[in-house]
Amino acid sequence: MIAVTGATGHIGNVLVRELCGMGVQVRAILPPYESAHPINDTKALIVRADIRDVQSLNRAFEGCETVYHLAGYISIMPFKKKKLFDINVIGTRNVINACIYNKVDKLIYTSSVHAFSEPQEGRVIDEKTPFDPEKVVGNYAKTKALATLEVLEASTKGLIKAMVLCPSGVIGPYDHRVSEMGELMVRYAAKRMHTYIKGGYDFVDVRDVVQGLINAEKNFKNGEVFILSGYKITVDELLDKLEEITGIKRPKRYIGKTMAYVASLFSCSYYWLTKTKALLTPYSLYTLNSNSNISNFKARRQLGFSPRSLEQSIKDSVGWFRQNRKG
Repeated sequence: MIAVTGATGHIGNVLVRELCGMGVQVRAILPPYESAHPINDTKALIVRADIRDVQSLNRAFEGCETVYHLAGYISIMPFKKKKLFDINVIGTRNVINACIYNKVDKLIYTSSVHAFSEPQEGRVIDEKTPFDPEKVVGNYAKTKALATLEVLEASTKGLIKAMVLCPSGVIGPYDHRVSEMGELMVRYAAKRMHTYIKGGYDFVDVRDVVQGLINAEKNFKNGEVFILSGYKITVDELLDKLEEITGIKRPKRYIGKTMAYVASLFSCSYYWLTKTKALLTPYSLYTLNSNSNISNFKARRQLGFSPRSLEQSIKDSVGWFRQNRKG
């Protein structure tokens, strides 16, 4: 039996779908308040447990040989510190303890490349780059770094056997909750994108991340860290590809860095008041201009990781949103 926390998230629902398709018995761990809609068409067994409640996890992991821990909270907004810490750090600590309690054979934790300390521009981010919560930007990155260190420490002490996988920016179909990149594509296709900001980042297809996770379980290496990155793309290149795929003219007018930063300070309040998906925040601006020279060489060599082209990922994302999302 394999347990998957965060089973309805972008990576989680694709992982559940793939494992069920392989004939694997899957226990999808969902909090009581969350809809199971993204995986209702799979054969996964739905188990209700909140990662902030270790007792519910103790029951949920009973009899499981492997736990994929994907449950987490992602926010590019500046005032979500407590929720990020409670879910990403305390939640991961509870997952570790529940794995110890149930004598789980393998814990595979999905962290993030944002958990790595960012080196100077021009230097490569790889698995030798340290996890240091004091040397990352933003509460999300800090909590992922803290959680990663807890997993690795438990593994080093022999309390559990664990691996850590660190994806870069994830795109692709089955984006039910609509990620920030998914929101950009939705707005573009709806002709609601009139300006843009310069920058770029590394993105990887969700289906390739899932294959990396599955290969990690098959080729389990206790205490090891692997980066699952794809390819760097600039915002200009992304818009060019969206124009080619959709036939909708891309915006030509862009906002300079200074004006974009000022606008991002006000936009946070707007997103919070209107409860709309955040795109332009100080953190998103930072990310688009950060060092995204990320190496996936180790995963390619040891896990058979082979990400598909971003053009195919973008095309499949647009197609999926057109079929599954209105408005």
